[in-house]
Amino acid sequence: MSHVSTLTLAQLTDPHSVTPGLRSRLIACWIAVTNSGGAAGFPFPPVGEGDVAPVADRVLGRLGPDHSRLIAAAFDGELAGWVVLNRDPSRLVGHWGTVNHLQTHPDFRGRGVGTALMRELQRVARDELGLEQLHLAVRGGEGLEDFYGRLGWRETGRWPGALRLSPEDTRDEVLMILDAL
Repeated sequence: MSHVSTLTLAQLTDPHSVTPGLRSRLIACWIAVTNSGGAAGFPFPPVGEGDVAPVADRVLGRLGPDHSRLIAAAFDGELAGWVVLNRDPSRLVGHWGTVNHLQTHPDFRGRGVGTALMRELQRVARDELGLEQLHLAVRGGEGLEDFYGRLGWRETGRWPGALRLSPEDTRDEVLMILDAL
């Protein structure tokens, strides 16, 4: 009899709820994603713990139920990916959220982790935070526009040539919105 892995999703809303073990797994995931070519916030691999840990600590330190949520996905307790949803406290833009750092560990790609994380993020945004729309920016040339497009996102604009990965590789930053929460 074969074992079927079940994907579970967990939401973190408080920096104090992040155990040292979970912190280490989130950092290790971010390193693995970046070093495998993923566009998750570190454009110049390779990276190590010394690069990622301070940034992860800032992300985790900002968690709060009203303004920043981290959603983690796991198969049988093993971290498979994560994403962050941020809300600006300003009344002017408090009706929308920003999606950051969606990533699936390379060992779990192709198993629906990214889609599950984004669907849960949309549910949290709508049902728990009362948001009306979500925004994100992606690196052009990675096929990410198609991934998000399949989830109902649409492109709203581009910053042409905004991202210089090398002298021979300059990419657009693609701005996207999901306004049908």
